[in-house]
Amino acid sequence: MRVTRSTISTIMTAVAVVMLRAAIPSAIHDTFETGRVYLFSREFLEELPTGPGRFRFVLQPVMAILLGWRDGRADARAGRPAYPYGLLVSGEKRKELVRSGWSTVRDLVAMGIIPDAVVQLLIYRQVHPGAALVVGPVLITLPYAMSRALTNRVARRMGGGPNTVQ
Repeated sequence: MRVTRSTISTIMTAVAVVMLRAAIPSAIHDTFETGRVYLFSREFLEELPTGPGRFRFVLQPVMAILLGWRDGRADARAGRPAYPYGLLVSGEKRKELVRSGWSTVRDLVAMGIIPDAVVQLLIYRQVHPGAALVVGPVLITLPYAMSRALTNRVARRMGGGPNTVQ
């Protein structure tokens, strides 16, 4: 049996969704017990630089930049416009760009949620799903889009038009 990238992506996404869904009852219980929503609490902000949140600030943007670099090179090879510009202006290629960007961002979000949820579970004995859903995408989307666009432009300027980027 051959395992494809699509299969792995689907499995990672399913695992992340199951983990978040399983954490919701505990998060609701915590909210009723403490009278606060963790994501909007002082505790959340204080723990970001020192708690499980700090893991995200390095790993997720680095992974997003590397995957943006990979996808930007593929865009240059295929003659597609730079990513954000293509999303805004290029009507005929917009659907393809949205699909490829969503696929990569979905994988990154899942890769961010899973280890963060495990770390939260080990440290706090519970998972805060709101924090995983808000912080992860913020740390991923901007570095990914910028890296993808810059790589595409650099590859094109270095003579990397369609079918010439190594």
